[in-house]
Amino acid sequence: MAKAVASSTKSTFIEIVASELVQKFIGEGAKLVREIFELAREKAPSIVFIDELDALAAKRVDVGTSGEREVQRTFMQLLAEIDGFKHLSNVKIIGCTNRIDILDPAILRPGRLDRLIEVPMPNEEARKEIFKIHTKNMRLKRVNVNNIIKKMEGFSGADIKAVCTEAGYFAIRANRTEVTENDFLKAIEKVSKTSEEDKSYLRMFG
Repeated sequence: MAKAVASSTKSTFIEIVASELVQKFIGEGAKLVREIFELAREKAPSIVFIDELDALAAKRVDVGTSGEREVQRTFMQLLAEIDGFKHLSNVKIIGCTNRIDILDPAILRPGRLDRLIEVPMPNEEARKEIFKIHTKNMRLKRVNVNNIIKKMEGFSGADIKAVCTEAGYFAIRANRTEVTENDFLKAIEKVSKTSEEDKSYLRMFG
């Protein structure tokens, strides 16, 4: 969606992952933030897309490790760039997170990232379109697409892509050039299992 916004407005697209801004050396993260926004101003009009925003903009704590303090310094630099003395002009910021519940209220304050858009899991029609995109170069044999789509209820776009990739691997391992419905069913089972394991990990260590 962020790329589409940049394309439709003929803007430079700058994509960053928030976790990559969190550096172990003091001041390094804040410096990166300054450099990114300097580049965005030079290339304006531009869109700065911050993925995994929660890695940088989670609710602040009073005490913590030196690493946590560095995250806070980087976060404060981000806030300064958004509404500081240097006007952003034709630089627009889009953030993405699946943990809006832990975001610091400061980042959502009016004038900052205050326009919230929920992107739900794709419905059946959307899943079918995503499936078509990721199978357009695959040779399918006796595949009931509607059946496969129904079995992927609750899957994200990334999950559907993973299913198509895994189905292709199953065919390759069987020395086949065509992907069957059974390949997709096994792939769905594998991706579902992986997803559940990830959720369990988050419950244990999150």
